[in-house]
Amino acid sequence: MELLPLSVLSPGASLHLQVDPLWLQRQAVEEQVELWWFSEPHVSILCYCFSVAMVLGLGSAGVGVLSTASSAVGPSALWRLGVGSMLCLLALVVLLKQLLGSAVQDMGCIRSRRRIEQLRTGGTADPLLFLFAGFALVICGTTLLSLNQSDMFLSGVALFASGGTVVVGVMVYGVVVYEQGRRNTRRQRRRRRVRVYTVTGSRNRPWRDSASSQSNLL
Repeated sequence: MELLPLSVLSPGASLHLQVDPLWLQRQAVEEQVELWWFSEPHVSILCYCFSVAMVLGLGSAGVGVLSTASSAVGPSALWRLGVGSMLCLLALVVLLKQLLGSAVQDMGCIRSRRRIEQLRTGGTADPLLFLFAGFALVICGTTLLSLNQSDMFLSGVALFASGGTVVVGVMVYGVVVYEQGRRNTRRQRRRRRVRVYTVTGSRNRPWRDSASSQSNLL
């Protein structure tokens, strides 16, 4: 448990405890459930913009592939219909996730911090959803390339390249977040080990260490 800063007036005087205002402010913020949805705003903005781009891109690509299914014949028409439907469903899933997070936030029905960290924009659910969409794009692009038709070659390459870029980007993002989490954990451990004392008045006998100072003060 992290100790509060202490202030000692003199060696023989009574002990006065002074609460750190920054610590109180931090504790007040931690207790506000509404503010848990807005932690790490830069990550939330990045994931929100990426979600909007994916919805627009997947929806446009799905409609484009579906429009070519009417002019195709045989198995090619079925594959185009399936790929176009898959792209539209992916766009719908990404959109529903954003709408679901906003609805749950407005209702305030979840009070668990772990659940909020999963559902909020930029939480753990977004990278998993983007990773799934990236793999789905790779599969759709590979399917269009396997048709061996010139009109679907560029579309297949575009979908395959987009899916690979999304997968690589999500993996890099996961590595960066993991490293930042390890650094924050180390900092928190260091802060817990440190005991801060502010001594005013006579300082005839210096403090040897934090453990001895705590025992002397108590």
